[in-house]
Amino acid sequence: MITKEKKSTKVGKYVSTEFVDNVTREYKRERWIHNSERIGKEDSLSAWYGVEDIEGFLANIKQYGADGVKFYFMAYPADFPEKPEYAGRQSLVMVATKSKTTEMGTTVNKDVYITKNGTNTILGFNMANICPPACGLFGGDSVGVTLIDRGNKGIEIV
Repeated sequence: MITKEKKSTKVGKYVSTEFVDNVTREYKRERWIHNSERIGKEDSLSAWYGVEDIEGFLANIKQYGADGVKFYFMAYPADFPEKPEYAGRQSLVMVATKSKTTEMGTTVNKDVYITKNGTNTILGFNMANICPPACGLFGGDSVGVTLIDRGNKGIEIV
């Protein structure tokens, strides 16, 4: 009997509060401030999915042979009618993937497509709660609190 050894798909690791604070601060300084100025309002800083959403998506993608999830950065169109408060803001879309080893021996993660209503479509999931605008009572978490110097516009705490 020939058995084929399955390669591990684990790539992530747990990180510390300090790491999250540092990378969030860096993102705000290097990307968020410019994005917000460009779209004329505060861009989103986070995207939240409930455990039930994530578990449901994972159960669904496993049925199609997926072995991973790719998180694509995205931005809603400026005229997004489904949730106008999301218009122009960034978020994440989760896409089912299947690992494949190429002839060169490298592993690639290919997006999974399914047939739905007679049409091939990507197996993706979106519509997280994004902050802003959905930040809760006091504007969300204190992770990565940053002072931003906006020149003649003053200093902002984000």
